[in-house]
Amino acid sequence: MRRWTDCLNALALVGVSGVLWFAFLWQIVYHDLPCPLCLLQRVAFTMVGIGLMLNVCFGSRPAHYGIAILSALAGMVSSARQVLLHIAPGDSGYGMPFLGLHFYTWALIAFFLLALYLGVLLMLDGMKQKDAADIPRSPGWLGNLGVYSFLVILLVMFVATLLECGLGPCPDDPTDYLWIPGK
Repeated sequence: MRRWTDCLNALALVGVSGVLWFAFLWQIVYHDLPCPLCLLQRVAFTMVGIGLMLNVCFGSRPAHYGIAILSALAGMVSSARQVLLHIAPGDSGYGMPFLGLHFYTWALIAFFLLALYLGVLLMLDGMKQKDAADIPRSPGWLGNLGVYSFLVILLVMFVATLLECGLGPCPDDPTDYLWIPGK
């Protein structure tokens, strides 16, 4: 029998995957390459997703929630830093805005909401069914959608970051892919 918190973890994983897919598609369609802080925020979303994926595949555990919550807090720090970098009057910010806000502002909002959501899930899960967490489980269709979508976007983002930055540090204000000639 599936606990309803398993479905909420799977739903959150689908949401995190959706955020990463949207950011990647925006990057491709608008040739809006992510800066190093943007890449750091994507890493934080990835780590939140890993914590959620562990919950979906292996059952809810406080350590899995800990990974996700600490990653959301780290993402909040990096996105807040970027917001503060561009808060000066006359600064147009980095990249194109979406619905009036830049992606790093949306990331700050998303990380805050994720931290709240995960904290509530941790409390609701209660870990009172510790034995149920040890039973091997099938993630279900929503869990499978989240896991496979998440794993594919991780691979795609890894390749895109290699193409953008190569094996060295990424440029502060990237305009072209390093490993794609003629771009």
